[in-house]
Amino acid sequence: MLQQQFPPKPVKKERWKTRLHEVIYESNTKAGKAFDVGLLIAIVASIVVVMLDSVDIYKLKFGHIFYVLEWVFTVLFTIEYVLRLISIRKPMSYVFSPLGIIDLMALIPSYVSFMFAGPPSLLAFRALRLLRVFRIFRLVHFLSEMRFLTTALRASVRKISIFMFTVLVLAIVLGSVMYVVEGGEHGFSSIPESIYWAIVTITTVGYGDISPDTPLGRFVASIVMLLGYAIIAVPTGIVTTEMILASRHKGYHPEACPNCAREGHDEDARFCKYCGVGL
Repeated sequence: MLQQQFPPKPVKKERWKTRLHEVIYESNTKAGKAFDVGLLIAIVASIVVVMLDSVDIYKLKFGHIFYVLEWVFTVLFTIEYVLRLISIRKPMSYVFSPLGIIDLMALIPSYVSFMFAGPPSLLAFRALRLLRVFRIFRLVHFLSEMRFLTTALRASVRKISIFMFTVLVLAIVLGSVMYVVEGGEHGFSSIPESIYWAIVTITTVGYGDISPDTPLGRFVASIVMLLGYAIIAVPTGIVTTEMILASRHKGYHPEACPNCAREGHDEDARFCKYCGVGL
């Protein structure tokens, strides 16, 4: 009599890591949503603290409170960063990912400013502290529509780059023409200065620090102004077209890869498109 054969039992996984991964990386679970909401509140609050700390009146009154809160947020974000590394199989893939770099840049300034603290008047020290505002980029974690916009912008890069190169060539030509027409006595003292005027005029910013005085110069300026309105519409059309194409794309998988922590998989994906691990 043949004995019934049973399939081999699956190897036990580290369940706590799997659970931790679900909480930190997946927002489609109850625990994941609660974690994201708490992290979102902490990020916004830390940015508000950094901003208020730069206002002299508030800094004099609440400077000590801001200092304590800053270190509370720093410790919380450090713990969160470490947990992100622990919960995936390839932590270095997260470290060198765009979001991982942003997370690290949001943490480093607090620790470096603590170790190498100098006089508050030092520009380098103040600039280092202001780098904490990089935490605002961490809000990308919570914008699922950001993937849709990123896809459209990535597809538009080549077309917009060619267009911007054309605009730059046009600004150089028009700036050189204005340098010849107006000359230094009317503010167009050099070709770079004239190119600056052309760029300001084409973009319809119009600072007014340099302006043509001769009839011919004003005629050329009028042409540049009309070109500016036409030029501004082109990048908008390029990005809009790519956004329409991106909107026809399938939805995104709600799960981050448990191996490399990468996101943005197709809705019907069963395996990670970056490392091949099952989702």
